[in-house]
Amino acid sequence: GSAIKPSRKLVPGETVVVTIPAPSPVEAEPEDIPVSVIYEDDYIAVIDKPAGMTVHPGAGVTKGTLVNALLYRLDGLSGVGGKVRPGIVHRLDKNTSGVIVIAKDDASHNSLAAQFKSRTVEKRYLAIVEGAMKTDSGSISSRIGRHPTDRKKMSSRAPSGRESLTLWRVRKRLKGTTLVEARPRTGRTHQIRVHFAEAGHPLLADEVYGGKGRKPHVISAAAEIIGRHALHAWKLAFTHPRTGERMEFTSPMPEDMKKALNFLSEAGENNL
Repeated sequence: GSAIKPSRKLVPGETVVVTIPAPSPVEAEPEDIPVSVIYEDDYIAVIDKPAGMTVHPGAGVTKGTLVNALLYRLDGLSGVGGKVRPGIVHRLDKNTSGVIVIAKDDASHNSLAAQFKSRTVEKRYLAIVEGAMKTDSGSISSRIGRHPTDRKKMSSRAPSGRESLTLWRVRKRLKGTTLVEARPRTGRTHQIRVHFAEAGHPLLADEVYGGKGRKPHVISAAAEIIGRHALHAWKLAFTHPRTGERMEFTSPMPEDMKKALNFLSEAGENNL
């Protein structure tokens, strides 16, 4: 046989052979990228990940990730995640900033992974959400899975959804928005973003879950200031995989989120 053009119309009875080339092997390479190390010992490292940095290489992304930076910066990473995700026990979305723990050997990796699975790791996030939360605290639960038609999104309407739970409390009420502290008790992809969006309070500047409608001026202006969804992993607590010590790490609110909050506070004071 011979190759045919995509425009060629097939006729009944013809046999077509499709050859799918093997995927190119992906392996992360060390890169000299600045990275903020909050804590490091022989077994783990705790990183303050900036917004805009992907955690590990994947589809179409081979450089500039946290893994590339860690391969250059640290003297060893666990191999449990393979050559693409060495040391990666859990993830943060590209545009989510904050605390992430890295494993430097396989035993530490397995211990931390077991803690995440048994939900003994405490994760707390700060988020600016659209609108006024009706109460000062609450919880959101649903079954989250891959969106049935948009594969880049997650949804509670997915037939294969898995249980998810997020606890939350109001930190500050602002003009047209609310600063909340979210504590996810499960670790589904995009969980906090999906939960608040489906509760009618999408995260500020969330281009995926924020909806397509026209926003009030104060919200669109604040979204332009921060330039990414307003979510920051500010606290992470877990048991050290070797010493058994309970450890807690925090990350200060990043400047882009502070600027958005200051703008919203001033907008409320000036009744803009």
